[in-house]
Amino acid sequence: MKISFGTCLTVACVLLAVAALASPPGSGYHLIKTVPIGAAPGSGEYFDYVTVDPAARRVYVAHGSEVKVLDADNFSVVGSITGFKRCHGVALVPDLGKGFITDGDAAQVAVFDIKTLKVTNQIKTQPDTDSITYDPASKLIFTFNGDSKNSSVIDRVKETVVKTIDMGGAVEQPVADGKGMLYDNNEETNEVVAVDTHALTVKARWPVKPAGEPVAISMDREHRRIFSGGRGPAMLVMMDADNGKVLQSFPIGAGADANAYDPGTGFVFTSTRAGTLHIFHEDSPDKLSQIEEVKTEYGAKTMGLDPKTHNLYLVTSDFGPADPKGKRNAVKGTARVLIYGR
Repeated sequence: MKISFGTCLTVACVLLAVAALASPPGSGYHLIKTVPIGAAPGSGEYFDYVTVDPAARRVYVAHGSEVKVLDADNFSVVGSITGFKRCHGVALVPDLGKGFITDGDAAQVAVFDIKTLKVTNQIKTQPDTDSITYDPASKLIFTFNGDSKNSSVIDRVKETVVKTIDMGGAVEQPVADGKGMLYDNNEETNEVVAVDTHALTVKARWPVKPAGEPVAISMDREHRRIFSGGRGPAMLVMMDADNGKVLQSFPIGAGADANAYDPGTGFVFTSTRAGTLHIFHEDSPDKLSQIEEVKTEYGAKTMGLDPKTHNLYLVTSDFGPADPKGKRNAVKGTARVLIYGR
């Protein structure tokens, strides 16, 4: 049988197209800068949530007894907020010029002035006050208190707790949809818990199976999709934010601790203690595709996204050898911010 050159060219093009679909192009993310942040006052080394203020061009890094503040454009350290026992997260209310910082070991939330970085008040909450978020729909601050298994709701103006919501298990990271619903990972019950931010009540509890021990969370607010990352089994699930249906799931590395969704690119990111940055793409509201796994550093499990530049900020340090239980302790004074960009 005689095969024409045109037929061969057509077949070759089809095969190339199939190969391209099977192996989607990489995201382009790579390490562009490492910023040492030194040793926090006091003993030990600890770091947690990263919060980016894209308008003010600042990056807040919870770092043990302090919050380190970076410039989001030149990556320099511009200040520190100090005086904590062990801080975890930062929530910002720019129209009031205020920020709120959780201090888990002190069971309280510190209020600070965004311009001066000076602490102006302390609000008593619950033991192990951990993650925190601002809900623009209700104009309330919500903290999620792990060991206490509840949420403290704070009036942003009066700077007082207005209610404590029983969450029915060990809570982790939350995300708000901006329309009056808030979704929080419950690591103990293997659920995403939906909270009405006006009624201040739990409205639904949705299993994250096949994932387990959900910790990291982010949201595509436009298409009503939740991305929840778990540790056991270690998987990322995409859920419908209106009915809790799990639409897709993907295996991820050990020790997930942060998710981010970038509406400008459609990328979904999960960072893990194992030192892997998982990158997915939301092809449609019902379909995620795995793009690539970027090798970062061991311990780089917390992360923040700058939606203006699309840069990612991860935090880690040096670690000592594993003990008999496999735990590795961070080395004091070696904490650093890893900045990944395209």
